[in-house]
Amino acid sequence: MSSIVTEQGVVHYEVYGRGSPVILLHGWLGSWGCWLGTMEALASSHRTYALDFWGHGDTDKRRESYAISDFVALVDQFMERLGIDRAPVMGHSMGGTVALSLALSHPDRVRKVAVVGSPIDGRSLNILLKLAGYPWIALLVWNSPSLLRLGIRLFAPWIAASWSQWYDMLMRDLSKMNLESFLWSINSLHHTDLRPKLHTLQMPVLGVYGRGDKIVDPRQAELLEVVADAHLKLMDGARHFPMLDEPEEFYSTATGFLAD
Repeated sequence: MSSIVTEQGVVHYEVYGRGSPVILLHGWLGSWGCWLGTMEALASSHRTYALDFWGHGDTDKRRESYAISDFVALVDQFMERLGIDRAPVMGHSMGGTVALSLALSHPDRVRKVAVVGSPIDGRSLNILLKLAGYPWIALLVWNSPSLLRLGIRLFAPWIAASWSQWYDMLMRDLSKMNLESFLWSINSLHHTDLRPKLHTLQMPVLGVYGRGDKIVDPRQAELLEVVADAHLKLMDGARHFPMLDEPEEFYSTATGFLAD
């Protein structure tokens, strides 16, 4: 278990493998743990760094804001503190939106960028996630933990084909969040739209989406076609977590994209 200390708080991360660095970013309600299999698959060729965003996992929750821009600033600062000048950045769901935002605002930081089931336009989120970004709904849900767990359990098979593995992981990660990080991160994601500047990206971009994704519309992949060096992968047997649903195909795709 590793961490860096910043003026804003302590940031937790895990590192694994040898070789050139790769930064891995998790999604809403998640933590670095969603990347464990990917880190093992890349270990022989890359040194992978998976960090927890503010208010997620074991990173501090003492924040006034949990906006996408805060997470972008965190990744930039993380790379600076660890002496990583430039590296590929891969993100799942909200983490992919952060990765793309970092590539747009700090192109010198990002050698390649990969998004996995990520919203390019936040309006593509499932209606239930949009509703979770409204304060009174978030407060109601957060104060009814048994109802929240039941709802997640009922919808789990729609979210991941390997839903039991995902459910156990989510329950662990959810227990480490607070209301503010639960509410404001998804609220910010809903109101993020990266389409206007996508065409300016000069680095290679990979978009991986599950055709059965019910959380983020997989047609978001088509928005990446404006990027000059875009690579798109639609996985037939995957939902919102391609790395869990079809791990071998996902690892092969990621390894091929990251290869120099």
